[in-house]
Amino acid sequence: QVQLVESEGGLVQTGGSLRLSCAASGRTLRNSGMGWFRQAPGKEREHVAGIRWNDGTTKYADSVKGRFTISRDYFVNTVYLQMNSLKPEDTAVYYCAVTRVYSGNFSPGAMVYWGQGTQVTVSS
Repeated sequence: QVQLVESEGGLVQTGGSLRLSCAASGRTLRNSGMGWFRQAPGKEREHVAGIRWNDGTTKYADSVKGRFTISRDYFVNTVYLQMNSLKPEDTAVYYCAVTRVYSGNFSPGAMVYWGQGTQVTVSS
């Protein structure tokens, strides 16, 4: 069992920045993949960014490449999502999640543990 606790999101203006964190506890994250997802009203949950815990290999959705950065602190079991150049279309509830074993698949169905979600709102 893994517990995931996300930091608070917030309200930012277009072009602004925000950093989310997700602290994991409960068992080792070794050999896992951790990801950030988001879900806007009326839309399906989508993958935003993922990271391989062991070596930090990352993967991004095309919509956020060059603007968002996922990273992890191996020693405190925390993953971060740095979001820059935010746009109104980035407005959503953001979730972190973890796989049981890393496979490179960061689809929502591949994740087994989820955080509670945090609201990010980008005003125009």
